[in-house]
Amino acid sequence: MARAPAGPGSGPAGTVGPAGTVGPAGTVGPAGTDGPAGKGHWHRKAGSLARGQFALELTAEDAGWSWSSLRVVEIAPGAACTIDTGGEEMLVLPLAGSCTVSPGATGGARYALTGRTSPFAGASDACYLPCATTAVIESPSGGRFALPGAKATSTLPPAYIPVESVPVELRGAGSCSRRVANVCFPGNVEAERLIVCEVLTPAGNWSSYPPHKHDEERDGETELEEVYYFEVAPGAGPDRAHHEGVAFQRVYGTAERPIEVLAEVRDRDVVLVPHGWHGPTMAAPGYDLYYLNVMAGPGRRAWLACDDPAHTWVRETWVGQDVDPRLLGPAVVGPAGVVPAGVVPAGVVPAGVGIGSSGIGGGGTGSGT
Repeated sequence: MARAPAGPGSGPAGTVGPAGTVGPAGTVGPAGTDGPAGKGHWHRKAGSLARGQFALELTAEDAGWSWSSLRVVEIAPGAACTIDTGGEEMLVLPLAGSCTVSPGATGGARYALTGRTSPFAGASDACYLPCATTAVIESPSGGRFALPGAKATSTLPPAYIPVESVPVELRGAGSCSRRVANVCFPGNVEAERLIVCEVLTPAGNWSSYPPHKHDEERDGETELEEVYYFEVAPGAGPDRAHHEGVAFQRVYGTAERPIEVLAEVRDRDVVLVPHGWHGPTMAAPGYDLYYLNVMAGPGRRAWLACDDPAHTWVRETWVGQDVDPRLLGPAVVGPAGVVPAGVVPAGVVPAGVGIGSSGIGGGGTGSGT
């Protein structure tokens, strides 16, 4: 896509006119190039995607692409919701709380998800639902549940994903340290297209760095649309009152496929990555950051990303640096970077998971998130 020319003049509210690039809400207009509705299309603020029973519903059609989707449902204590996967495969992934999932197509089977108290409390178990499935989600204590999805046609059986089967690894080093949980990957979950991971970034750190892309099918790279869903832990100021956190997300393109996003994201915002380099994801000092990545595409079900060659050298600087100690020992970082005391829950760092300080290098292919 080529960037549209600047408009001829300003509108009534000081905005550029119809042929220009800035609309009333400060977004690129219909003639712009950054998305179906402009730059604002790629950054969706918390609450802007609420629809029906969902606190957030982002379909592939909403995104203006073909494969990836995300929904979040909040269930009151003792309540339930019914979902129909239709032409998508989905996960039920607890963000906060526990639940049972009853897929009607399995003749009464129920999957009990232990869940977690918050996305900052380590990895969670989950449930895979194939397309053309109606399922009831019940939560005696209430909670918030993500439903990552991807367009699909095959009818695989529903499956429980125990937390012990979720590979969790530490990536980067120093101020680029982060913890990644590969919730739904080819190695641990059978699916047609869906790939899902979670990232915990301690306050003040950068993740999704060096910037990387996965927008073409070739050796060392796959074509994947990607959703970033953010939760920002509240900080604790000197008066001990909680304060709203903030983070930043960068997306930029190539000369052939331009895109330009630098979003100030807050709790429960969404950023869409249709193509191009993305990263860094920046956690502001004082505010730990969680994000959920949902990926799917037309080709191989594999997460292969390529570093921006201008920045891949950064990986070399990690050699000899320690991993951020806030990600070691106990399961999670806590509000304002405090590591809570306690024992690492089973499955958070499974035995045999390699922990390195230099990421994946060579040939420009990177570990991405």
